[in-house]
Amino acid sequence: MAEKEQEATREYTGLIIGYRRGTNTQYTNQVLARIHGVESYKQAAQLIGWKALYVDKYGNKYYGKIIGVHGRKGVVKIVFKPNLPGQAIGEEFRVFRE
Repeated sequence: MAEKEQEATREYTGLIIGYRRGTNTQYTNQVLARIHGVESYKQAAQLIGWKALYVDKYGNKYYGKIIGVHGRKGVVKIVFKPNLPGQAIGEEFRVFRE
């Protein structure tokens, strides 16, 4: 029981890969991100609903929520409010459970 509680309160860090996009359209309201320590679809699916926080070099905070899994290798889709600027691509962020 203690292990489940510890896992539920764990914090992760991750890397913002880029905006979700198709061949003709870029969805700037959704971001693809790789979370360190998450390597499979099953692990990533357990994080749906968790919160994300990105802080830029000026101290501006962008809060987001994991809304789904992208592919089978543990990449997740996150919606941030307000939308992330392009300078955030390639930067680190935090994932936590509220």
